[in-house]
Amino acid sequence: MPGTADEQSVSVRVMVNDRAHQLDVDAGEVLLGTLRDRLGLTGPKEACGEGECGACTVLVDGGPVASCILAAGSTNGRVVRTVEGLAGTDELTTLQQAFVRHAAVQCGYCTPGVLMVLTALLDDVPEPTETDVRRALAGNICRCTGYQQIVEAALEAAGTVQS
Repeated sequence: MPGTADEQSVSVRVMVNDRAHQLDVDAGEVLLGTLRDRLGLTGPKEACGEGECGACTVLVDGGPVASCILAAGSTNGRVVRTVEGLAGTDELTTLQQAFVRHAAVQCGYCTPGVLMVLTALLDDVPEPTETDVRRALAGNICRCTGYQQIVEAALEAAGTVQS
């Protein structure tokens, strides 16, 4: 149980969406809980709680991770980016704009995780193939779209992403 005398607290300094945070986190606390409950970043969603569905995906040091199973204490000294940190206040990213144009969302529950995985892909592979996109999406479950619009949006964004 959180807050018991047996539980240890860990001090963490982490950069989240370009903002520095100093937090004391419980030893058993996962990053998803820290982001949602302490920092008010509700973009990452909890669905499976086992790192299997991708709804909670965030970028840690540029790579996608399942925040529902990553210990918050392991983020000390690291950089975390959530879907809230993708766009500025005035303009969506190229990928987000392509999602809008391709109607690559339906219910939207998986969308934050999908955007984070594809952002990491486009950062690493500026000109991905359809196979690259589908491989990157393999850990993200979307029950609504059938993925085709998502793949088309990612490929369109790749055509306009500056490397």
